[in-house]
Amino acid sequence: MTYIIFFAVSIVASVVGAICGVGGGVFMKPALDAVGVLPVNTITFLSTCTVISMTSYNVLSSAINSKKGKSENLIDWNLGTWLAIGSAIGGVVGKYLYDIIKNSAANKEIVGGYQAIALLIAVLLTLVYTLNKNKWKTFHVTNPAVLSLLGFGLGTLSSFVGIGGGPMNLAVLYFFLSMPTKTAAQNSLYMILISQIASLIVTFINGSVPEALYIDTDPGLWVMMIGMIICGICGGIIGKKINKKIPSSTVDKLFVILIFVIMGLCCWNIYTKLGLG
Repeated sequence: MTYIIFFAVSIVASVVGAICGVGGGVFMKPALDAVGVLPVNTITFLSTCTVISMTSYNVLSSAINSKKGKSENLIDWNLGTWLAIGSAIGGVVGKYLYDIIKNSAANKEIVGGYQAIALLIAVLLTLVYTLNKNKWKTFHVTNPAVLSLLGFGLGTLSSFVGIGGGPMNLAVLYFFLSMPTKTAAQNSLYMILISQIASLIVTFINGSVPEALYIDTDPGLWVMMIGMIICGICGGIIGKKINKKIPSSTVDKLFVILIFVIMGLCCWNIYTKLGLG
């Protein structure tokens, strides 16, 4: 039953993530935390691997199809790369902050509560902006230093809370780069891919990989990880096809619904993991 839940959450999160450009981790991480069957650091690791598989498919397929002339490339490799570089550096910093708090906490599960609080605040601010974005003046930032700084802030926050970036990425791309919905979604996935790869590298360097994968050699966890990676790729394929067929207004509505779901999951995780129940 646990496998079914984890695989179902992975594929649903990846489909929605590919459609909206939120990576999937922003829904997957709090949803799997709420299930409560695995330690927080293990779920963070599994979520990261799944997000990387989904975003890798989307970014690589966009680049290959564009080169072959099969589709329009919505990724701005110039501006997006500066954001991605800053996001990668921020991802490393965020991972270190997470490890420091995790290692200093007597109860490791409390860290999940701290992550939920940070994520709840971030998505709440994103929701406020999203619902009012048509009333706000937007900018066209092209300065590499400013773009890298924006990416750094996004990467730090996203890595700390154990997601890919998602809603916060889109808000920044809307506001600072004036990107339309679908263009922002594709560039967000590119940023998420780079930042999550950086976060995963730090995980291996710090020896923070779940011990069950290499010490206890739990075959069940290996099955879980491989299955979630496959679900991430499948979700990326399905989500990319759906994104091409639906209008931007539908993507916006789905994005708002997703934010409300995430906020609900965050409230539940804060309630349970901080011992408020």
